[in-house]
Amino acid sequence: MPIDTEARFTEVYRAHYEDVLRFVRRRAQPMEVDDIVAETFLAAWRRRRELRGDPRAWLFGTARNVMLNANRGTRRRTALAVHIQQTAHSAVHAPAADAMAQVDNRIDLVAAWQALAPADQEVLALHVWEGLAAREAAKVLGCTRAAYAMRLTRAKRRLAGHLAPAAPASPAVTVTD
Repeated sequence: MPIDTEARFTEVYRAHYEDVLRFVRRRAQPMEVDDIVAETFLAAWRRRRELRGDPRAWLFGTARNVMLNANRGTRRRTALAVHIQQTAHSAVHAPAADAMAQVDNRIDLVAAWQALAPADQEVLALHVWEGLAAREAAKVLGCTRAAYAMRLTRAKRRLAGHLAPAAPASPAVTVTD
């Protein structure tokens, strides 16, 4: 008699959801927990025909791998922010900046990067991190090369705006005849 794989998955889900949730909560950022647990059970669903015996250890291993992938993504985004900062910094400043200023610049860049809309982050990432030409990046985004170029220009301006120090308020200028 064949095993009903959907019923087996439901049984596994009900039996182990709380355990996987606790496992992930102890290891991941609170905002990532639900996504990691969902991806873990999605993987279990995809491999439901292979689930035998007690899959608890397999579920924990899968959740761990999902967390490692999420951490790699975070490190890539941080590395991208640092790369953008270093590129901008080396183009504007002398290469021998003191270490404290570099740390401050990186902190500022990370904050500026996080302040950007996801669409701006994606456009900049395609340009800086992936090194795609405008035509290729436009294809990834499903737009024209001209639209991509405009989005890139605007994203650079917004990033620069977040990085620029606040300009002091200038006194009102009165025009006289």
